[in-house]
Amino acid sequence: MTLNLVKLCVGVDSVEDLKAWADFRRDEARAQGIDFERTHTTRMVPTRRDELLDGGSLYWVIKGKIQVRQRLVDIRPFKDEAGIKRCDLVLEPKLVLTRMQPRRPFQGWRYLTSDDAPPDIRKSTGDDEMPIEMQRELAKLGLL
Repeated sequence: MTLNLVKLCVGVDSVEDLKAWADFRRDEARAQGIDFERTHTTRMVPTRRDELLDGGSLYWVIKGKIQVRQRLVDIRPFKDEAGIKRCDLVLEPKLVLTRMQPRRPFQGWRYLTSDDAPPDIRKSTGDDEMPIEMQRELAKLGLL
């Protein structure tokens, strides 16, 4: 069974901010001649690794709502310079927009079952999804 993670995206105001920040880090690494992977470092190591890597994603909470996800590629535990256990969540670079789903603040990350995860927003012309701009405006007004 596929399992996901959900995490607050602290310091980011929009999906565009998240993309710009990730692109900046990629460009910095390339300028220094460093191979680049999209990773997010966290202190706690997920114990349900196999379920997460069986097609799972990291769902980002931005401004109190899940808005986007990135597929998990790998989970790499390590110890930092101070000897503290940490974990790199290796992410696929592609950001996949999801329907907005409200989330209360929490620390760290939480497991998220596929049944509880918001669906992706499809970009086909025949899709009956509400435009993302309209979703954002309604969310700002507290109507979504």
